[in-house]
Amino acid sequence: MNLSFSKMHGLGNDFVVIDAINQNISLDSEIAQRLADRHRGVGCDQILIIEAPRNPDTDFFYRIFNADGSEVAQCGNGARCFARFVRDKGLTGLDTIRVETIAGRMTLKIETDDQITVNMGVPRFAPADIPLNRDSRAYTYHIDIDGQSIEFGAVSLGNPHAVIRVDDIDSAPVSTVGSVLESHNDFPERANIGFVQVPSQDQLILRVYERGSGETEACGSGACAAMIIARQQGWVNDSVTVKLRGGILRISWKGEGEPVWMTGPATHVFDGQITL
Repeated sequence: MNLSFSKMHGLGNDFVVIDAINQNISLDSEIAQRLADRHRGVGCDQILIIEAPRNPDTDFFYRIFNADGSEVAQCGNGARCFARFVRDKGLTGLDTIRVETIAGRMTLKIETDDQITVNMGVPRFAPADIPLNRDSRAYTYHIDIDGQSIEFGAVSLGNPHAVIRVDDIDSAPVSTVGSVLESHNDFPERANIGFVQVPSQDQLILRVYERGSGETEACGSGACAAMIIARQQGWVNDSVTVKLRGGILRISWKGEGEPVWMTGPATHVFDGQITL
């Protein structure tokens, strides 16, 4: 199978993006892993598959695969790259794009400065919705890892997130605590683990250990999750910049029951073909 693709990134969180409207592709876990392999494939954190809409009131359907071959429901940086891809490839001329994923629907808006704003939906906090193995909702939870009690907030944006506040982002235990918590039994579908430093009420600094990919340069839904948890705790205002290793996102959220909005860039790197 000869497959055409684009390589893109959102603040260094990189993607292989595939048009499955104009070419036939059957992607499974094994093929996804081969594409994502940085030594024997193209190399990426995630693979985005653009499909024709399944409902008449949406413009596209798209699927998301992690580097380990698992399929997931949401990716904020991927959503921005999705919007850039469909515009650059002439698949749409719209500035506002209605997208459906297995997590639900999103609205993507291409701004005049080439930034892309994504309505990431209304956050969900009930443990069953995250999912998190707890009997009732709380603003913070505790979990024991190697004899250490870790406090975290939890939220779903179509994918599960845990957010841990740290004093120093550079020394945060991303590779150790992140890898253990990502696959902990308390998260039956695993989780994205964010480590957030709060220098002011208008700024967060974030690192994320992503489910199925490890630490990435940036995580859009993780930035939203960090802002939501920080806002609930009263640490930040309703609009903040989130500084990640790959760059900066703007996140705004008015409060419970309201959608969270993310604005940031999406960059095309190159086009290519691969034989699978």
